[in-house]
Amino acid sequence: MLVKKSLANSCFALLSLGAIAISAISSPQAVIASEQPSLDSLVQQAVSKDQVTSQQAIAKLREFKNTGVDAFWNAYQKDLPNNPQLRATLDAICQQKDCDASRLYWYKDLEAAKTESKESGKPILSLRLLGNLNDELSCANSRFFRTALYPNAGVSQLLRDRFILHWQSERPVPKVTIDFGDGRKLEQTLTGNSIHYVLDSDGRPIDAIPGLYSPQAFIENLKDAEGAEQLLNNTNDVKLRREILVKYHRDRLAKIERNWQSDLKRLNLPAQRLLEPIAMRSLANVDATIASRLTVGKMAVELPTLTRTPSAPISEVIPPSPFAKLSDANWARLARLYQNRVYLDQGSLKLMERKLSPSASMPTVVNSFERAIAQDTVRNEYVFHAQIHSWFANGEFLGNENLNGNSMALNSLNRRVYDQLFLTPASDPWLGLVNENVYTGISKVN
Repeated sequence: MLVKKSLANSCFALLSLGAIAISAISSPQAVIASEQPSLDSLVQQAVSKDQVTSQQAIAKLREFKNTGVDAFWNAYQKDLPNNPQLRATLDAICQQKDCDASRLYWYKDLEAAKTESKESGKPILSLRLLGNLNDELSCANSRFFRTALYPNAGVSQLLRDRFILHWQSERPVPKVTIDFGDGRKLEQTLTGNSIHYVLDSDGRPIDAIPGLYSPQAFIENLKDAEGAEQLLNNTNDVKLRREILVKYHRDRLAKIERNWQSDLKRLNLPAQRLLEPIAMRSLANVDATIASRLTVGKMAVELPTLTRTPSAPISEVIPPSPFAKLSDANWARLARLYQNRVYLDQGSLKLMERKLSPSASMPTVVNSFERAIAQDTVRNEYVFHAQIHSWFANGEFLGNENLNGNSMALNSLNRRVYDQLFLTPASDPWLGLVNENVYTGISKVN
């Protein structure tokens, strides 16, 4: 009897140990621990001087997504600020320039992002831009996103925790080089705007955040759209989905309208409708100088060069503002109502300092940039975002087609945005930079 009891106790002990072992192996902590040696090895290989080894390791780290980004960042965080090669490696893992400041992982394949969205239950934030997000010289607004938004602690945390990130190039960004003849060259981009689309797991648009916003306003818009996406997640009924989206956009449009009228009153300006037609030229006559004035931050960078290109007629070296509702001076007054809500945190300031010339005045640059962000925020919300809400509220771009037609709504919305709001229509291969009625003395472009 004692022998049988002893054997039984031994078997029970073995079974218990086995259960504990199985539990440990299957736990998330154990899975991460089992992956750690592989991650450590890949992190080391990613900085190899052998290009093939490095590229293969980077590709493998991308398969780990945010975990791969964090593993590399944790290994080299002290060296990243002063080591451009390490930063370039991390950028390749993230597919975003200046990723050491944001630590965000981006998909470049929308289908892969949709799959991850379905598995995680998170909506997709899809960026469209001119150029590539992992290039230094992507369009100006996307560069400003990488400075003012993605490194911001609140924005970065929200994006990492609650969104699947994806970017796609709308088209290459035009670049201009000024050769000083003594070995120095100044290179910059011209024209182009960017927009963030909030999508469900099928890639259908829920909302769109056009252009540059302050970090605080960007977070508010993201949370609003996320709330709408959560409501949509609870229904598969096409009719109900349509009703939820229409109501969401009507409510947002009504809120913007109330704020607009309140702001006009605070400025002692006469009341006027929010969605009065914007004084924009027909698509056939758009030139880059007009498109550049749509965003204050971009205009400061691009307009000095644009007004010296053959695209600008002599009588319009400084073109009139495309925003008919208010003069530039009154838009600036309106922005000052919200200036105290626009501020860059330490993540953004450190990145700016790294990019600035040592002779630049950091306080002057920061103050100027924050003023531009404030103006872009109010213009984008009262003009562009209001128009996008209006389109949705009227039943457009709701994406209620069958599963094969989901991308149609996003593509149609994106085309309307770039054609009618950003004034960079796909029909113009030169993006308003070539005026056929201005003689240059140079053989025509092909």
